[in-house]
Amino acid sequence: MIDKWTTSLIQPPLRLAALQLKHRGITPEQVTIAGFLMGMLAVPLLAFEFYSLALVLILGNRILDGLDGILARLGSPSDAGGFLDITLDFIFYSAIVMGFALASPANNAVAACVLIFSFMGTGASFLAYAIMAEKHQLSDPRFKHKSLYYLGGLAEGTETIALFVLFCLLPDYFPQLALGFAAICMLTAALRVWSGYHSIEHAEKEEHQEPVGRP
Repeated sequence: MIDKWTTSLIQPPLRLAALQLKHRGITPEQVTIAGFLMGMLAVPLLAFEFYSLALVLILGNRILDGLDGILARLGSPSDAGGFLDITLDFIFYSAIVMGFALASPANNAVAACVLIFSFMGTGASFLAYAIMAEKHQLSDPRFKHKSLYYLGGLAEGTETIALFVLFCLLPDYFPQLALGFAAICMLTAALRVWSGYHSIEHAEKEEHQEPVGRP
């Protein structure tokens, strides 16, 4: 929901870093994979309750996730790179939640399952709409630099990062935070399904409408 504001704040410093990486011959895909591996290292740290160290790696992952996109746009962004970036992002999000479930299965497992279930809703609505938006040439000008089109929602990247930070700072409150955010994700998914369906339905009707004056 607030990605459009946070993006404008973090873009300038990330662009400077991206220029340095480009000068050294670093590719966006290398940054994407490095960020993913960094994020995966946070999972065992979470499982053994080293929350502060895990938080450093989680934030590092998110910084590199922003950096790879800017680096790609300094050259020629590729669909393959966009696919890799988005796929690894979804794996990372669920993996972090799993890390907290492993830390305290008795207290966190159910809430973690509910949160991952809600992530499935937001992810499925994101990707399904992206496919149809590409087919019908629908776009969202607010996020024109994204590799795939998608509908905005209440739970996006910035909100998810803030949630992970709170998880690490307040691990005893993981169940409450997870269930609260899961409710927001489910509402986001419902809004995306409703608005996406009607948006695509409207596009289909326009495409099948016969031109005026045609015999």
